[in-house]
Amino acid sequence: MSHARDLGGDHRPVRPSADRAAGAGGPARRRALAHLAAGRPVLPALVVAAVLVAALAGGSGPVWLPLLAAGPALAAVTNGLRGVVGVGLLAVVLAALLGLRSGVAGPELTGVLAALVAVTLASGLAVVLRGRRERVLAAVRSVAETAQHALLKPVPAAVGPFQAAVRYSAAAAEARIGGDLYALIPTPHGVRLIVGDVRGKGLPAVGTAALVLGVFREAAHDEPDLLAVVERIERSLARNLGHDDFVTAIVAGYPPGGHMEIVNCGHTPPLLVGASGAVTSVEPDLPAPPLGLRALAGQNPGLQELPFAEGDQLLLCTDGVTEARDHARAFYPLAEGLERHVTPEPARTLDALHAELLDHVGGRLHDDAALLLIRKPVRSEMDTAPGPAAGSGSAAGSGKHMARETHAVPEPPAEEPAARVRCRS
Repeated sequence: MSHARDLGGDHRPVRPSADRAAGAGGPARRRALAHLAAGRPVLPALVVAAVLVAALAGGSGPVWLPLLAAGPALAAVTNGLRGVVGVGLLAVVLAALLGLRSGVAGPELTGVLAALVAVTLASGLAVVLRGRRERVLAAVRSVAETAQHALLKPVPAAVGPFQAAVRYSAAAAEARIGGDLYALIPTPHGVRLIVGDVRGKGLPAVGTAALVLGVFREAAHDEPDLLAVVERIERSLARNLGHDDFVTAIVAGYPPGGHMEIVNCGHTPPLLVGASGAVTSVEPDLPAPPLGLRALAGQNPGLQELPFAEGDQLLLCTDGVTEARDHARAFYPLAEGLERHVTPEPARTLDALHAELLDHVGGRLHDDAALLLIRKPVRSEMDTAPGPAAGSGSAAGSGKHMARETHAVPEPPAEEPAARVRCRS
């Protein structure tokens, strides 16, 4: 997935008025020049012309003849096969004319021309091989994108009673997928979600993430108890993972009772944003080991219940966000960033957070990073907002389409008790 994202809405950075005064045609002209330079060997031809001018002005043409090989060599980097052949022929012709004008001996001139032809042929071969590698890479990236859409299904802009948004970045830019996982689905038992991080990287981590998500999606529909969902995932991982493998995860649900249920299995605590904008960390009352390590720790996870009223938001993320460092090795302050950028629109909030995170690390993340934000709309917003279409479903990655609300969830009472914890025996 792309590592560079623009900010949305009011958070979009505003350029100085001087930049805007430069003219709306500036970007268009730059794009046209870039397209011209990419399609035609402008720069290599200029290099050949510069060598020719230097040879004529210096009066020592034979000394400059070998430098004409820089033209086809540069064309192999900036242009295609036609550009290489064209610049190579131009260099050979100019070398022959310059050599004859300067009275270069026949054997010496023949050697220079042979060298230019050899450089041109080698550059052309390099272009052909580069084109093959680019086609293979494009095919691999297409497969990776298909695997990502199958593994990390897009999250709609609305799921059950919630607004929702997701931002995901794989550390390996060409791979597009990694060991972080997320899912948000409506079930007969309310909306349920998971955010997790698999130990390790590469294809083994992707395989483990696929296993966890598959078990979660099935168990979330079958099990009325959220702890039973976690138990199903734990049993599956115990059968399939190695002794040193594990998955940190948060499994959450919003049943018809009106409370948010959270089971934290060794994962980064989520952040709760109240309707007032205050941000608090939801620390687990009973810390549990990561999924796959319960047999070693001998400790069962606990279910934490906390009120989740209108206007509240819950942000879940992976350690690729909280452990992101800048050039001074300082961690990214996620809570402060969320408090600065929180809006009633989860997509805009995550756009701003993701852009600030990339700025913090200098433009490139060194670990997979996932952000999932849900918000319970205020009743007045739901009354004024247009409802989703009857046939709407899941959306593409940007989450611009609405999903049908399939489960009516009663509103929580006016006063909610403090968070409660329940353990599974």
